[in-house]
Amino acid sequence: MTDISPVVPQGRQVVEGYGGGRFRISGAVWTGSVLLRPDAALPWPVAEFRDLTLESLMPLTEGEDLPEILLIGCGGRAELLPRTLREAIRAEGMVADAMDTGAACRTFNVLMAEDRRVAAALIAVE
Repeated sequence: MTDISPVVPQGRQVVEGYGGGRFRISGAVWTGSVLLRPDAALPWPVAEFRDLTLESLMPLTEGEDLPEILLIGCGGRAELLPRTLREAIRAEGMVADAMDTGAACRTFNVLMAEDRRVAAALIAVE
């Protein structure tokens, strides 16, 4: 049998599960929404898509490796980012892609395993 499990570099964050208002990331349980980079997870006080602002995303831009791709997990369903927010994110050097939170979790894992410069802003879902 051929093993097709992705090789994940040590120290990288992997979303292992989500739902019930929580996430399981690399063995740790996080209650509520989270900001996620390959090397770190942070609590995020945004509970609803309408509360999303550029300022709330700024912790993702701190540090040396600025993400190229920003995945936004909008909650239970995908939403369209307001044009002004999309342009502001682009001005910070990132391309934003909004989708439901489950899709954002899966996409983050794939891109992170490919060693892409990715970050995610994940709104918790029940």
